[in-house]
Parts: sequence; C-alpha cells; structure tokens
Amino acid sequence: MTSDAPEPPEVPLALRLLGPPPQWPYSPPEPPSGPLPPYSPPPGPPLWPHCGQGATSADPVGCIGIRVGDHTACLAHLSEADRTAYLAALSPGTDVDHRGTRFHPELLDQLLAALRDPTSGQPHIGAAQFERASFSGDAMFGEASFSGDAWFGGASFSGDDAFLGASFLGDATFGGASFSGTASFGRASFSGDTRFNGVSFASDVRFFEASFSGNATFQESSFSGYATFGGASFSGTATFSGAFFSGDAEFGGASFSGNAMFDWVSFSGDAWFGGASFSDSVGFGGVSFSGDAMFSGARFEMASHVGPLVCNKQVILDVAVFQQPVTLEIAARQVSCARTRWASTATLHLRYAELDLRDAVFEYPVLVATRPTPFPRSLWPGVLPESGLSGLEPGVRLSTLGGVDAAHLALHDIDLSGCRFAGAVHLDQLKVDGWCTFAVTPTGWSRRFPWRWSRRNTVIEEHHWRVRTARDLDRAIARGWTTPPQDAPELKPAAVAALYRQLRKSMEDGKNEPDAADFYYGECEMRRHDTTRPRGERALLRLYWALSGYGLRATRALTWLGAAMAVTIAVMMLWGLPADDPGPTTTGRQVAVGQKISLTTATPEPVNPSGPLTERVTAERFEKSLRVVINSVIFRSSGQDLTTTGTYTEMTSRLAEPVLLGLAVLAIRSRVKR
Repeated sequence: MTSDAPEPPEVPLALRLLGPPPQWPYSPPEPPSGPLPPYSPPPGPPLWPHCGQGATSADPVGCIGIRVGDHTACLAHLSEADRTAYLAALSPGTDVDHRGTRFHPELLDQLLAALRDPTSGQPHIGAAQFERASFSGDAMFGEASFSGDAWFGGASFSGDDAFLGASFLGDATFGGASFSGTASFGRASFSGDTRFNGVSFASDVRFFEASFSGNATFQESSFSGYATFGGASFSGTATFSGAFFSGDAEFGGASFSGNAMFDWVSFSGDAWFGGASFSDSVGFGGVSFSGDAMFSGARFEMASHVGPLVCNKQVILDVAVFQQPVTLEIAARQVSCARTRWASTATLHLRYAELDLRDAVFEYPVLVATRPTPFPRSLWPGVLPESGLSGLEPGVRLSTLGGVDAAHLALHDIDLSGCRFAGAVHLDQLKVDGWCTFAVTPTGWSRRFPWRWSRRNTVIEEHHWRVRTARDLDRAIARGWTTPPQDAPELKPAAVAALYRQLRKSMEDGKNEPDAADFYYGECEMRRHDTTRPRGERALLRLYWALSGYGLRATRALTWLGAAMAVTIAVMMLWGLPADDPGPTTTGRQVAVGQKISLTTATPEPVNPSGPLTERVTAERFEKSLRVVINSVIFRSSGQDLTTTGTYTEMTSRLAEPVLLGLAVLAIRSRVKR
C-alpha cells in the first residue's frame, strides 16, 4: 500500500506509553492489584511508512514493518536480491530502523552478521529502532554493542532471547515489550537511561550482574517466572513501582547507588535482597510479599523509611545495617533481626509479628512498638490489605533478646510472655512501656501446693527451669509450665535470679512497682532453690516465703496473723489467765501505843486455773484474752495479771504478731505503691 499523503509526525513509543501528562490537582489511580495485561498496540496503521503486505479486508493494515530505504517492503518482505544488497551496504556501527518488522531467526542472524565488527567479532549497532518488531524463535543479541539509542518498545519476543553481555551506550527502551521465553540480560551494561516499564516477562528473566549507569525503570512490569537481578548495579534511580513478580525474585548483592523505588510492588513468591546495598533513599510503601522477604546482610545507608509493607510469611533482616535514623513499618507473621545493626535511632512499628532480636546491636535508642491499626496506604485513601494475615492476633510477640545490649532498647505494647532474656546485658536499663505482658504462673489446685491461686508475672526461663527440674515432667506440663525448646539454654537458679533482679530494676525505674514486686518474688524464689547458697539463707527465705510470700502476699500474712491470734487467745483462755484476779492484801503490826504502825501491801501469785477445760471457756475469759492479744499485736502490754504460761505466751505474741502485721502491710504497699 502506497500513499502520497504526508506522514504524521513520529512520536517515540516510550512517550506514548507514559500517556498524557497529569492534570492538577493530581488524583492518582488505584494501585494495581495484579499483573497488568500485556501491552497491545493501538489499532490502525503505525506512525511510520509501513510495508502493508498481507493486507486483507479483515486486516486492512497488513504488515506494519517499516519500509527499507526507497523500497515499498520491509526487510522481511524484500526480495532476496534487494535484501542482499541492503545487508551488504551495512557496516559495523550503522544505524538501523526496522520498526514493526517480523524477524525469524535466520533473518536476524543475517542482519547481525552484516553489522559484526571484525575486530571484536561481535555485532556493533548504532542507533537501533525495533519498536513493535516481532522476533520468532530465539533472538540472539548476546555481546552486541549499541552505540546509539536502542528502541525495542512494544516488541514481542517469542523464543529465548539473549542480550547476555550486550552493551547499550545510549538510552535503551523496552517499554511495552513482551518476552514469551527466557529473557537473558545478564552482565549487560546500560550507559544511558533504561526503560522496561510495562514489559511482560512470561518466563524467567535474568539481569544478574547487569550494570545500569543511568536511570532504570521497570514500572508496572510483569515477571511471571523466576526473576534475578543478583549482583546488578544501579547507579541512577531504579524504579520498580507497581511491578508484579509471580515467581521468585532475587536482588541478592545488587547495588542501588540512587533511589530504589519498590512502592506497590507485588511479590507472589519469595524475594531475596540479601547483601543488597541501598546507598540512597528506598521506597517499599505498599509492597506485598506472599512468600518470604529476605534482606539478610543488606545495607541501608540513607533510608529514612522502609514500608509500610505486608508479608504473609517472614521478613528477614538478619545482619542488615541501618546507618541513618529509620522507621520500619511491617505487618508479617515473623520478623527476624538477628545480628541486625542500627547505627542510629530507629522505630519499628510492627503488626502480627513474632520478633527475633537475637544478637542485635543498638548503638542509639531503638523503639519497638505494636501498631494497633492497619497501616494507611500512601497517596491512596484507605489502609493496606492484610488478607493473608487475617485470623491472627495483630499484637507483636518478642521471642528472644539473647546477646543484646538492652540499654538503648524500648518496648511498647509487646507480648513478652515467650521472650527469652538469657544472654542479654543491661536489662536493668530496658524500657518497658505501654501494655507489655509477661509469662504468668499456672493457677489452680495441685497436690504439692493445694492453696496456690495467685498469679504473678514471670520470665519464661523460670518455666523452663521448673519443667526441667520437675519430679513428674508430665504433671508439670499439665499444670501449665511451658516446655523449653531444644535450643533453650539450661540455666541455673542463680542465672534466672539475675534476670529477675535486672528486670525488677527496670520496672522500678519506670515507676511500675506492682510488676517490679512480681520480679522480686521470682528472684527470691530462685534464690530459695539455689543449692549453691548457704543453708541458713535458704531456710530464712523458705520461712519468709511461707509466712508472707516474701512480703508480697498480704492474704498469707494475714492468715498467719489470724491463726497466731486464735492460738494466743486459746492459750490465754485455757492456761494463761488465772482462776481469779488476785486482790492486793495489806498486813502489818503495831509495836506499842503511840508509835507508828508498819503496814505491807502484797499481791498474791496468780492461781492457775483448774478444772475441766470446757469450764475455762467463758465470755469473760475470752474478752480478757482478746484484750491481751490485741495489745500484743500493736506491741503493747495489756496490764492483765497472767499465769506463768500466759506471761510467756504474751511475750511471744508481742514479738511474732506485730511482725506478721508488718508483713501484711508491706505486701499491700507493694501492690499500691506508685
């Protein structure tokens, strides 16, 4: 088909893919919820003089390949003689324009052979325009050099395509292209800006050790197979916003010197960023991970904000380094920060996660807090969807602090019921704020302790110790003590007591006296069971525990006080009070009339009661006994005449009962002190 009408002005495909400029005020569209459909070219004839062969009534356009020179056909439809002449006129470094052309493997080999540099033995192409070209079979551009801009926008690759080691000295545009087979760009170098926005990769794609010197854009691209960018280097801004990875994605060892934008990326498989280096700001806002998100050994040098992101499995930040103040917002089942180093302040807002801080390094204050509500979506109204985490409790559970210097760590609204504190240092400086919960003792009846009913906060290490030292392991577990995992260290009571002592100091510094009292109880419990301590100290602790629960159980002290008073009253009624209150007796004699009279007044010894014991239990004797006991409790003497037994009983009562009263007052004060 020919036409004498002037050709419309040509608009580069990359600009057409970007669409019209936004109108202000700008209202962004909804973020993609799945892979975008492959790019489909606009209907009608292309914007270049095209071949038109094969046009029918059903397809009036026909072949859209651009005409070659003065010919009316594209390279694929040229006659054999004309094609041979055209290829013979090419030389290494020549610009080529084969937009819309349909290449089969033999035709592409002929074109690349004509452009092969005899010195390097590899194809050398100047500016290359392959927009909307189609490549059936394998397209082998391996080791090819493009000294000008390379345009592959809207092209389709049906087979395995090799750009392995290719060199793009100008801009490279693949926007809207589709790759049906494996796309290999490993060790390729892109000196200018690179655009892969809207590209559809139906199979595996390999960008391992590729070098991007300019800006690299993969916005809204779809990766259906395994995608690897391992060892790739991005010197400019790398944009993956809105991309969709159906398979596993690997960015291990990649280097991002400029901004790394992964906002609203969807990873259906596992994502590896292990060893990646982010030298500038990063964007992971709205990212969703259906599998694991692994950032082991990654370096974040300038990142100020990571997230909010949602991961259905675990986010691994082991050995990662954060150089600047950063805020992490993560909703995931597990978050592992083993040996992670924060070289500046940090805030971790988490949801649903079981957090592992084993051997983490905090050089500056770090806050770990539970986010009570879902994270908001950036730019768009509403909140991030958390369908993969539905049914779970949104609270955060800390699993271990082993090997951590907790001097700079602050916890807010964290579940510490399963946290292992063994191995951490400076726990006395740990800041526990908000609604943080600890493990509690089992409650209910047991054969050994039939009276136990009170609950107290504990560390999980005490649970582990009690299960390990229980005479009947099954009974200890059935009562509610937690079984230790296989990797849990076997601690002695002295080590558990040290944990309680440090955490008690932390609670006291935070003005949390009631919980500090629970940890004092736990410390005394471990000291009581510590066989390395002197027997006298352990006996004293056992007596202290039995009488008042280490001065923390008011009910126990009051019970003993009531029992002691009842015994004292009974002893007084039965043996302590005399049979009758003796009256004073005055005796004397007169020596002579008119002289002084000498008189002597004496009180006879109290007479021990006699007769049946039941006759001694009277209201009068009870009232007197009660008066004696009450005065003894407040450390006063009643002034009542007593028998020898009663005198010693009162002395004992005046010593023991005020102590029991004081222990009860001390226990009440420990629960209400602020």
